[in-house]
Amino acid sequence: MPGNGESSGDAGGKLSGTALFRKLWEALVDLLGCAATATILGRAARRALLLSPDLGELAISRVDRSYGYVVPRSFDRAGGPPAALRALLDELRPLLVELTGQVVLIRLERVPELRAWATGSP
Repeated sequence: MPGNGESSGDAGGKLSGTALFRKLWEALVDLLGCAATATILGRAARRALLLSPDLGELAISRVDRSYGYVVPRSFDRAGGPPAALRALLDELRPLLVELTGQVVLIRLERVPELRAWATGSP
């Protein structure tokens, strides 16, 4: 289900929202497991839905013994995170802090593509 989504036209190597979401998903699964990742991202998406209706296209579902996802079409654009993904990330941060303190955010800082978000940098 996760797609490639990496930008090939940008010399700076910016990722599409799809590729960035994949990095986030993989990092969270590594830290929290599939079920917790699916639950937390689903909750963040529901909270962000009012600000970004595109998140209505985000589907996270159980596939066999694991979970998979389908991201909104707007995530396919290269050049950094689209507004819908930024809204999702804005809702995800407080959930992670509430559940784990700073532990998960500190670990996510190790993922270069997520470092700026995890540290709270613009």
